[in-house]
Amino acid sequence: MGEDRERNEGGQFEPEHTDEDVLEAVREHAPAGTQEVAGELGIARQSADYRLRRLLEEGRVSKKKVGNSLVWSADE
Repeated sequence: MGEDRERNEGGQFEPEHTDEDVLEAVREHAPAGTQEVAGELGIARQSADYRLRRLLEEGRVSKKKVGNSLVWSADE
């Protein structure tokens, strides 16, 4: 499965989903849980968490703790 994916110049796999895909999943489910984003994109929860935290560092999403869960909102 992963063997067919493109690799960048550094040898890393190219993401199957763009940042805009991730943001759209957040917008559709806002406030969105990490698992909801993962399910929407068809990726592992850990992959969604990594992408969301990267977008958080870029100021493109914000997070809020609700009970024991984190929920995400798009800032754009």
